Amino acid sequence: MALQPDPDRGLIARIERRDGEALASLYDRYSSRLMGLAFRILGETGEAEEVVQEVFIWVWRAASSFDGGRGTVLAWLLVATRSRSIDRLRTRGPALRAGVRSLEESPEPVSRQDVESDAAGRQWQQICRDAIRELPEDQRRALELAYFEGLTQQEIAERTASPLGTVKTRVRLGLMKLRERVRPYRKGQADA
Repeated sequence: MALQPDPDRGLIARIERRDGEALASLYDRYSSRLMGLAFRILGETGEAEEVVQEVFIWVWRAASSFDGGRGTVLAWLLVATRSRSIDRLRTRGPALRAGVRSLEESPEPVSRQDVESDAAGRQWQQICRDAIRELPEDQRRALELAYFEGLTQQEIAERTASPLGTVKTRVRLGLMKLRERVRPYRKGQADA
């Protein structure tokens, strides 16, 4: 069976050539997912919308920085959205930071342009949720604080009143368990 060309990579190549319609297509395809992630981290619609706008401006300017060997276009966009959201969260004072969101929850895809892609995405989300549910509570909590609030391990130790070494162990073990749990589903894909 021949591999199908990745339409997202084609859009990125067109964006590199300054094709505005390609950027609009990419936006239509993924803006709702990125908005969901930004909102979950920031807890505020206006800021989440600004983050998504920043991400697509960045895509327009830096499409050539996409490296298909490191992951999918969606993963690249999600990482950019998460990073910008956490940067905004960190500029808030601790009193203004939104509460921790659960790793088990994620926004449902809204785009129906590619039904197979959405179905595969939902299946992958369920696999990840199941893997996260299997983590011990202390490991899951440490990962939630790191992922959704962007806390450093030192900040997690302070927040949870745990020794720094304990937090480092929880994060490391949690990530190792998640990696092992999803490894069978990543066969044929490049390991990150």
